[in-house]
Amino acid sequence: MAEVFFWCAVLLLAHTYFLYPLSLFLLEGAAQVLKNARKVRQGGGDEQGVARQRPLPSVSLVVAAYNEASCIQQKLENSLALAYPAEKFEVLIGSDGSSDGTDDLVRGCTDARVRLSPAPRAGKTTVLNRCIPMAQGDIVVLSDANTMIEPEAIERLVRHFEDPEVGAVCGKLRLYNPTKQDYEESAYWSYESLIKMYEGRRGAVVGANGGLYAIRRSLFTQLPPSTIVDDFVIPLRILENGFKVVYEEHAVAHEETTEDYGKEFGRRARIAAGNFQSLRMVPGLLLPTAGFPAFAFWSHKLLRWCAPALMGLALVANLFLLDRHFYQFSLFMQVLFYALAYLGKTGVLKRGTAKKAASVAYYFVTMNLAIVVGFWRFLRNSQRAAWDRTARA
Repeated sequence: MAEVFFWCAVLLLAHTYFLYPLSLFLLEGAAQVLKNARKVRQGGGDEQGVARQRPLPSVSLVVAAYNEASCIQQKLENSLALAYPAEKFEVLIGSDGSSDGTDDLVRGCTDARVRLSPAPRAGKTTVLNRCIPMAQGDIVVLSDANTMIEPEAIERLVRHFEDPEVGAVCGKLRLYNPTKQDYEESAYWSYESLIKMYEGRRGAVVGANGGLYAIRRSLFTQLPPSTIVDDFVIPLRILENGFKVVYEEHAVAHEETTEDYGKEFGRRARIAAGNFQSLRMVPGLLLPTAGFPAFAFWSHKLLRWCAPALMGLALVANLFLLDRHFYQFSLFMQVLFYALAYLGKTGVLKRGTAKKAASVAYYFVTMNLAIVVGFWRFLRNSQRAAWDRTARA
C-alpha cells in the first residue's frame, strides 16, 4: 500500500506540474497541423482580414481602489493615454472607503472620461458588484490601481470579442522587482503565463490575472459579497456557462512585486483560501461533462491545491519503502530538495546556480505552505473578503 500511495502522489504531482503542460503543448501542435492542412485544402487566405475591419466596441476600464493615493494619479494618466478611441472609452474608479485622499485625487481629474464611484468599505467584490453594472461599455476591462497597461493592450484584448463565443480575455501581466532583476517568482510566473497561453488557445483559461482582463458586461453576474478571489471566479463562471476564456499574450501590463515576504505569504494564503471557496461557486467545472475546461480545471488548479498533501504523502510513504535502493535514492532527493529550500530561506548561498536553485526551492515550498494556511482559513471561515493593499517601493 505504501508503494501505491507513493506512486499515486508522485504521478499526480508530475501531472499537474509537467504532464499537463506537456499535453497542452502536444494538443497545440496537433491543432496547428490540422489548421495547416485545412489551409492547404482551402488554398490559404487571411482568416482575420475581414474581422479586423469591424468597429471597436465601447469599453469601460473598472478599477477597484482602496487607499491608493500613492499610485492612483499614475494609474489615471496611464489609463487616459491608452490607444483607444476616446469616445468609446471610460475609466470608472470604484473607491472602497478610501481614507488617504484617493477620492480627492480622482475628483481632481478634469477628463470627462473619468468617473468616481465612492462607497463605505465593504470589500473588492462589493465594489465590482456596484461598478460593473453601472459601466457604460459593452466590454469591461478590469485592472488594479498599481498595474500599468501598455498603450495597445486594450484594443488587443477587445478584438477577441469579435468572436461571439468569447466571453473573457486575459492579458499578460509582467511582474518586476525594482531592486532584484531576477527574483524567485519570475521563473514560476513565466511558467504560469505559458500554461495560460496554451489554455487560451483551447478557449479554457482557468482564472485571470487581476491586473488585466476583459469580460462582456452582459455576462457578469453578481458575486457573493464574501468572494475572496473575484478575478478567479468571474472568468470561471463565464467558462462554466459555455463561453470561451482566451489569452492575449500581446496585451501586456506591468506590476511591481513587494519586498515584504511576510505580506507576500499572506497574499498567497488569502488567494489559496479564496480558491477553495470558489469550488462551490463553479460546480459545473468539476464534472467531466464540462469537457476540456473540466480537464484544465482539475489539472491546473485542483491538483495544485492538493500538492502539499501529495508532497507529504510521498515523503511518508517513502519511509516505509527503504528496503530497496530506488526508494532510498528517492528519499535522499526529497530531503535534499527541502534542505535546499531551507538554504534558500537562510540566504547563505550568495551567488551562482546553487543560489538560484535554492531560491526556486524555497519559493516552491513557501507557495505550498501558503496553500496549507489558506486551506485552514477556508475551513475556519476566517479569511475576510476585504483586501489590504500591499506596500511597494
